[in-house]
Amino acid sequence: MIVRLDIEHTSPDTCAYRVSHESDLLYDDEGLASIEEALVAAIEGLPPETIGLELAYAGIVSGTYPLNVVAMNLEQVTAHAVNTAQAIREASTR
Repeated sequence: MIVRLDIEHTSPDTCAYRVSHESDLLYDDEGLASIEEALVAAIEGLPPETIGLELAYAGIVSGTYPLNVVAMNLEQVTAHAVNTAQAIREASTR
C-alpha cells in the first residue's frame, strides 16, 4: 500500500499532518514542532503493509518515496518537500 501524507503549518511554529489511502483518512495529528517531527510521527503510525508514501507539503506534492528511503534520508526528504513547495509558489507568482 502507498499512502498519502499531507503536512501543513498550522502556525509559524506548529505543524499538522493527515495520512490517507485512496481518499480515506487513516489518521491525523496536529501541534507538532516541525515538518520533520510530523513526518516521523506519521511514519510511526503506518500499517505494516505500507511500502511507500506520497508526500505533500503545503498542498504541493514533492514525491513518492519507499519507506526505507524516507527513514534513511529524513532530512533530505523534508528539505526536498519544503524546497519544492517554495519553488512552485515562486513560479506561480511570476
